Amino acid sequence: MEAGWLDRSFAATISALQPARPEGAPASLSGHRADVDARPVAGVGRNLSGLAWDERRGHLWAVVNEPPQLLALTADGDVLAQHPLEGFQDVEGVAVLDGDRLLLAEERRQSVVVAPVPAAADAVLSRTGLPALSLALGAGGNAGFEGLAYDETGDRLFVVKEHSPRKLYEIRGLRASLAGRLDIQIIDREDWVRDKLVARDFSSVEFDSRTGHLLLLSDASKLALELDGEGRYVGFQSFAAGFAGLADSVPQAEGLTLDERGNLYVVSEPDLFYAFHSKQAGPFPHPHREFAPDQIYPI
Repeated sequence: MEAGWLDRSFAATISALQPARPEGAPASLSGHRADVDARPVAGVGRNLSGLAWDERRGHLWAVVNEPPQLLALTADGDVLAQHPLEGFQDVEGVAVLDGDRLLLAEERRQSVVVAPVPAAADAVLSRTGLPALSLALGAGGNAGFEGLAYDETGDRLFVVKEHSPRKLYEIRGLRASLAGRLDIQIIDREDWVRDKLVARDFSSVEFDSRTGHLLLLSDASKLALELDGEGRYVGFQSFAAGFAGLADSVPQAEGLTLDERGNLYVVSEPDLFYAFHSKQAGPFPHPHREFAPDQIYPI
């Protein structure tokens, strides 16, 4: 049997479930095509995980869970810098909190650590003294926090637990609490994901500020689901062979993010990088862009 047939058959089956969308209604996942397909990220080798787009700096942040590292990447997967993460354990997710701070998710500790953007290309980030939000929400181990996304306007943090069981949490008031106004609210969004059985696990989550939608990445199902602001299913993007111009299925998708134009980026273990341009965004704007050090790190 042809390799990838089951992936394509599965994706074709769920495409029949695509909901009707009113004419002109916004969508995050619409007509993406692969521009960078399964490119190895130099110097990583294994354990490439979460991904986030930094609009201010015009590049991506990625994490490696073992040994713990924070990477700065161009939009076509070139490594700009590698930052060792001292004292961190099993880092699986990354998100941009604001212009000066990042959020890093530790799976086994079930912690979200607030870290400064590195001050230089050779900087080491130490966990010592950094604020962290630790949430004992069910079993930890290798089934803890797997990905996170931040809504800066609403001061909402979304966190996914991979499996046993799959979980989506919304945490409100993180930035306000860091500013001294302690008012953390944790909402279990079980009602948003209970019937989304087509996604067999959750390996990452992304919030699209343009639409207010959430994207939930499933490694096991090789797709991303799109939910609107009320948790209703809007659509999906398959990462199976033959979809979105992919030559082969994405083997183990662990992180995804969107830029401000709607272009989609995915990383897959052990060390693969993908970039998909959005047809609404027009020609892909970022690959092979040159960066100067003061464009990557604030002075």
